[in-house]
Amino acid sequence: MIYGYARISTLGQTLDTQLAQLKTAGIDRLVSEKVSGVKQRRELEKLLDRLEPGDVLVVTKLDRLARSTLDLLQIVARIGQQGAGFRSLGDSWADTTTPHGRLMMTILAGIAEFERELIHQRTRSGRVAAKARGVRFGRPPKLTADQIALGQRLVGEGTSVREAAKLLKCHHATLYRALSAPAVTFQSRLQQ
Repeated sequence: MIYGYARISTLGQTLDTQLAQLKTAGIDRLVSEKVSGVKQRRELEKLLDRLEPGDVLVVTKLDRLARSTLDLLQIVARIGQQGAGFRSLGDSWADTTTPHGRLMMTILAGIAEFERELIHQRTRSGRVAAKARGVRFGRPPKLTADQIALGQRLVGEGTSVREAAKLLKCHHATLYRALSAPAVTFQSRLQQ
């Protein structure tokens, strides 16, 4: 079975051109939807679920199927896992039904993986450099060291933790955690 998939993003667009190109390509069954690529594409999901070995999914252009290279590779991998093929009419290199097309998709997947690893390395290096400059990551502590000391003193003098938390304008669980945390750990978090 050869399936055609057409998608438009906005109401002002029309499916006519895509539908005509897909019909000319000799598809057996057409699936279309009017939805942005970033939203859940229900018709595409249903189509991918029903693909069987030997089927082929055809689109007019890659951007009608996927919103990014990673998204494209994930969809093409899912199609391949089901034993089906993929072909883009507007991008002749994107055709997993031919050896040349499979080679090109493999190269594209390798480039995407390389790019993801570079981004990961740059992010990791940036975080290390930022920490060395004294940048703190995560949420700032709710209570300062002075507030915790005041909370300890109030509780030590007989005030309930709930009452002390009200005075410090924080939730009682926040004060409980701060009072039960080792002072060294809290101080080191403040200095990070």
